Amino acid sequence: MRYVQDRLPAVVVNLVGLTMLSLFLLAGGNAVGTVVLIAAVWLAVLACWLIAGCLLEKRRLDAILRQAEQLEERYLLPEILPPPVTAEEAVYRRLLQMAEKSMLEQVAEAQRQRKAYREYIEQWVHEIKTPITAAELLCENHRSPLSREILAQLERITRCTEQALYYARSEHTEKDYLIREIQLNSLVSSAIAENKYLLRQGGMCIEVGNLAGTVCTDDKWVRFILDQIIGNAVKYRGPSPRLRFDAEERPGQVCLVVEDNGMGIPAEDLPRVLEKGFTGRNGRTVHSSTGMGLYLCSRLCDKLGIGLEIHSREGEGTAVRLVFTVNDAIAGVHR
Repeated sequence: MRYVQDRLPAVVVNLVGLTMLSLFLLAGGNAVGTVVLIAAVWLAVLACWLIAGCLLEKRRLDAILRQAEQLEERYLLPEILPPPVTAEEAVYRRLLQMAEKSMLEQVAEAQRQRKAYREYIEQWVHEIKTPITAAELLCENHRSPLSREILAQLERITRCTEQALYYARSEHTEKDYLIREIQLNSLVSSAIAENKYLLRQGGMCIEVGNLAGTVCTDDKWVRFILDQIIGNAVKYRGPSPRLRFDAEERPGQVCLVVEDNGMGIPAEDLPRVLEKGFTGRNGRTVHSSTGMGLYLCSRLCDKLGIGLEIHSREGEGTAVRLVFTVNDAIAGVHR
């Protein structure tokens, strides 16, 4: 229908021309049968032209659409378009190329700004670690109830700065991998040691189950994930807070389980806890919530090939499982 509408001026001109020719022939004394035959041939040629043009145009446009659907970067469409057939198509193609060039320039500028911002964040985090470390040493050398409170707050500051650093790097974690065999008990011990003052301030009772398993992963990234989980357990703790670390075995998998008996996550919030910036009902109660911790954990787990499972009941606590795939070759060596 749209094709016929586009060709309507040409059809009208042909019909007007045919009418005038028929009148001229009749006025010249030609037989009616001859005029009708000429008109029929004219209309048949016009119909064939419309049908053939429609089929050819449809085939050409369908091919362009198929190429566009196969493109991952569809802004490159002007580069794969066939040569323009009409002057109008040439103008539209030129406009598309101008739009493509403008967009690529803006994307490149945005990428440069994003890279500069990421580099600034990384530099700032490394710079801020120096005074934090100095303050920790001062507190360690002058033990008092006040210094222990300060150390707990310094651990929180460290966690926030690490969160900023890992967020800046989370898109390029593949450049900072060091996959090796790690004992689960070593991972958990390091995470507890890094958060000892925060755990002490929160009055958390630590329970450690059987953590004899070995996994292949990146120690630094997984400790960051554990730091976020521990921080959430302290932040959303309940009365008589408890935090338990344990391991579970599944066919071809090892699970590190971190379970607390805190506030728990409301059922309506549970499907969204991994979304960026989502704080939920608990986050409105605990005003220091940012909604970034579990989001970063989810992104890092995806990059590392670690499964992340969260089970929770409001008022009873939360269990977070990090699911590691067992390397068959290493498992065979250990057997």
